[in-house]
Amino acid sequence: MPAKIRNIRSLTAWLWRTWRGYRTQAALNVVVGLLRVLLDLSLVWITKLTIDAATGSRSPIGVRTGLGLMVTAILLEMALGIASRWIRAVLGVRAQNKMQRTQFVRLLKTEWLGLRHFHTGDLLNRMVRDVSDVINFLTESLPSLLIAVFQFVGAFCFLFYMDSRLAVIVVLLLPIFLLMSRLYVRRMRTISHRVRELEARVQSIVQESLQHALLLKSLVRGREMEVKLTDTQRTLRGEIVRRTKYATISGGVMNLGFAAGYIFSFSWGVLSLERGLITYGALLAFVQLVGQIQRPVRTLTHFIPVFIGAFTATERLMQLDEIPLEADTDDERLASPIGVRVEDLHYAYSDGGRRIIDGLTCDFTPGSVSAIMGETGAGKTTLIRLLLSVIRPTGGTLTLYGSDRETAVSSATRCNFAYVPQGNTLLSGTVRDNLLLGNPLATEAQMREALRIAAADFVWQRADGLDTRCGEVGDGFSEGQAQRISIARALLQDAPVMLFDEATSSLDTQTEREVVRRIVEARRGATLIFVTHRPEVLKYCTQTITLAKNRLGN
Repeated sequence: MPAKIRNIRSLTAWLWRTWRGYRTQAALNVVVGLLRVLLDLSLVWITKLTIDAATGSRSPIGVRTGLGLMVTAILLEMALGIASRWIRAVLGVRAQNKMQRTQFVRLLKTEWLGLRHFHTGDLLNRMVRDVSDVINFLTESLPSLLIAVFQFVGAFCFLFYMDSRLAVIVVLLLPIFLLMSRLYVRRMRTISHRVRELEARVQSIVQESLQHALLLKSLVRGREMEVKLTDTQRTLRGEIVRRTKYATISGGVMNLGFAAGYIFSFSWGVLSLERGLITYGALLAFVQLVGQIQRPVRTLTHFIPVFIGAFTATERLMQLDEIPLEADTDDERLASPIGVRVEDLHYAYSDGGRRIIDGLTCDFTPGSVSAIMGETGAGKTTLIRLLLSVIRPTGGTLTLYGSDRETAVSSATRCNFAYVPQGNTLLSGTVRDNLLLGNPLATEAQMREALRIAAADFVWQRADGLDTRCGEVGDGFSEGQAQRISIARALLQDAPVMLFDEATSSLDTQTEREVVRRIVEARRGATLIFVTHRPEVLKYCTQTITLAKNRLGN
């Protein structure tokens, strides 16, 4: 999804709301930073007084006292540096984990249709890179900016106290840098957006290729994916080169300005020393203070890419926030047995698009065993999604009903369904981990029984039994074995309505017949709905619903 360039006000408002949860670390960074600035300024003053004392000029302290104060200040500076590192290491990781967890939980609660507009690789890029950029900005960059402002004001006041004309001249150079920074920001925001989009695209190509490595091998298309990755990387490299060139030119011009200011200040001090207007200690203080005035401004120019990166990350995370959330309601469980009534149901995936389902009316009565059939594109899987309420009808109604009450299908009624989707849907972990997703409180005896019903007794032939490892997408098991473990997982939910979407498509005829028979016998009284093309399932069904593909659309 292309990035949307937003105004600074909306970005700032979002960052301000987000910052509320991370202010402790930011405040600690500010406190430590301010103390370090005070120590830096104190060292300038101590250095001046010590040198004045050593050269015979008037000084309220002696050389030994000055050296002692200098050692003390340096030791305190080292202690604050250690404290700063620990704050960043401990609180920084905790803050990043917290925001990633918040984004993760929110994505799981978003509407499925909105989430599928984003590639998984892009979502991972946002969860890792963009979250990191935002957290670093809120907890480190903003505090550093406040510290830089404090340092600038403190150094300016100090220099003004020593030589007001020099202080004013040095500060008058700043508007030039600020104007250049504004022009720099506008251009860099556009380039940064493009870079971030290309980074996400690279990650998506790598992720998909590795996930479907077997497919690419079978198609003998590894070279084509390599070329695709190379072309995308080449485009990314070109954008990074553009960004680097622009930053180099802009930074070089600004550094020339800083150098000119430093040379002017040094010359001013040397000439003043030559005329006897200042001491050697004052000359050294001039040079140090001008550096401390320029350092915050220089730091600000270094912050510009950080600000741009943070604003780009913020815009990308704001896009995720705009995905609609499902209704946050408590689960609405109905007493078994229950049925599902479908009345004049319509659905299209886009406004003005073809109606996948057009005027469907049927009734899955309590305890019935139904088969949903139809050609590809007729809406079989779409009907399952509507029953699970991951998408909502564009017309008509879906109603759950029992002996005592009825209610409209919604995300709150999803708990009444157990669902076995198409293909291999095992997660990495162990067989036990996968089964406990169906029922976290399931005993080993219950898991054994569910595996028996699903004809998945092969699990016990493995040396580790329930603790046999599953790789990514069920690696280590055949497609048919993975399907049977998925069926066992759904059986453990003990839901009054079970949905099987081509759940036995990878089984041989004999195994399929046995699995369906066991399910029907074990879940007698439950409402079973099979999406299938296989005749073995039809032998056990009390009704068959055939969906026709709507070829004419609206």
